[in-house]
Amino acid sequence: MNNKAFIFGCGLLASAAVQAQEAERPNIIYIMCDDLGYADVGCYGQQYISTPNLDRMAAEGMRFTQAYAGSPVSAPSRACFMTGQHTGHTKVRGNKEYRIGSVTYGKTTDPVQTGQEPYDPDHIILPEIMKDNGYATGMFGKWAGGYEGSESTPDKRGIDEYYGFMCQFQAHLYYPNFLNAYSREAGDTEVRRELLQNNIDYAMHGDEYKRRGDYSADLIHRRAMEWIDRQTPEKPFFAVLTYTLPHAELAQPEDSIFKAYQSAFCKEKTYGGDAASRYNPTNVAHQQFAAMVTRLDAYVGEVLDLLRKKGIDKNTLVIFTSDNGPHTEGGGDPDYFNTEKLLRGTKRSTTEGGIRVPFIAWWPGEVPSGVVNEHQLAFYDIMPTFCDVAGIDNYVERYTNPKLSVDYFDGISFAPTLLGNEGQQQHEFLYWEFHETNMMALRMGNWKLVVQNGNCSLYDLVTDTHEDNNLASQYPDVVKKMKEILLREHTASPIQQFNNITLPQ
Repeated sequence: MNNKAFIFGCGLLASAAVQAQEAERPNIIYIMCDDLGYADVGCYGQQYISTPNLDRMAAEGMRFTQAYAGSPVSAPSRACFMTGQHTGHTKVRGNKEYRIGSVTYGKTTDPVQTGQEPYDPDHIILPEIMKDNGYATGMFGKWAGGYEGSESTPDKRGIDEYYGFMCQFQAHLYYPNFLNAYSREAGDTEVRRELLQNNIDYAMHGDEYKRRGDYSADLIHRRAMEWIDRQTPEKPFFAVLTYTLPHAELAQPEDSIFKAYQSAFCKEKTYGGDAASRYNPTNVAHQQFAAMVTRLDAYVGEVLDLLRKKGIDKNTLVIFTSDNGPHTEGGGDPDYFNTEKLLRGTKRSTTEGGIRVPFIAWWPGEVPSGVVNEHQLAFYDIMPTFCDVAGIDNYVERYTNPKLSVDYFDGISFAPTLLGNEGQQQHEFLYWEFHETNMMALRMGNWKLVVQNGNCSLYDLVTDTHEDNNLASQYPDVVKKMKEILLREHTASPIQQFNNITLPQ
């Protein structure tokens, strides 16, 4: 054999070895829905809404009871997941909106550019890490990490395939004028708009709105399923499914899922609509919300069924969660559906109801089945956990940016817990701040400190999950220690409006 043939043969062997190694690495699917409360799922105590697929997912996997969102609202909660930082460190800490220019579509207008505050381009985000380590990356649903044309859009942040809402305000309409799309495989050079022709000839609000025919939630789910189905064993994939259900507005096709809840509730709720917020009216808010949760549940069931059909379920970790607590907008009525009044507060609050979320992990043969776990985790723990699962070592050292004076990574991997192993490291504390309601919070073991307008309340979550009994005066030393941590962890944001927070004194 001549040298050229030998080298070529070695190249084939090396290539085959690399492909085999890649094939052994697990796929990861992260499903984050929108404004689904802790008690809105059957396996977490919901009595009025049917969620058979999520309940089965929990029975076949691990259900976490003390998992926390990154923030009590959408954009910063997603930022914590993407950046591995808590809201005292990450750049995006609120739902700041960008709406630039105006363009007419049929009978309605939309901004030329729209979206939220961009993620810091100098700090790496999770899809970039996964892509850098050989994963195919797809994201379907809300982006909320930068407005159209900004320095932080899916095409610039490690996403191979994207379809959904760049702007979360646009997602207030389930029958919008357009969705955003990007496909590296198809040769796209940037995120573009796909007009929904079955929608744009009708008004965004009122009776005519009901004539719109393209339901965004179904379109996004279908595109996600198509992308997952196209993936091959030669390369692992990382899919982020940020479904908009069951966020307001409360609207959906009047199909069998919707009709199953017709006259199902002894009490209905009428909502008159809010054109400025793009929330359309409904006379059956309870029916709408319940059906939207069941529709979401059906999507999750279809994802799991597809994995089984492709024969890759035993090599795919699936996480299901919600970005924050339940909403009251658009006719939302969490008091009605939280039948056991398990947690206090809703979206926008740093009390438990605003930040404690359902969190289910499923990976047949790897994640122990039927386990209910009390490990305390937050969204910024997902980056190190996924790195561990994917075999990505030393992610902090590898991806710390020397351009930044301090490049924070706040997460702790919960992979040992996830896989039923020993050696799980615990957090000293979990941290939240949110300027719109002027609230902060810190969880330290069983203690929870809630700060509003600078005033501190202390709760023992073992005996008082609902946060009814303020123990601050009885445990001043605990309050002092927790305040010191809050003051140490809070850093100034480069976005001035995010700094409108009253620190505890």
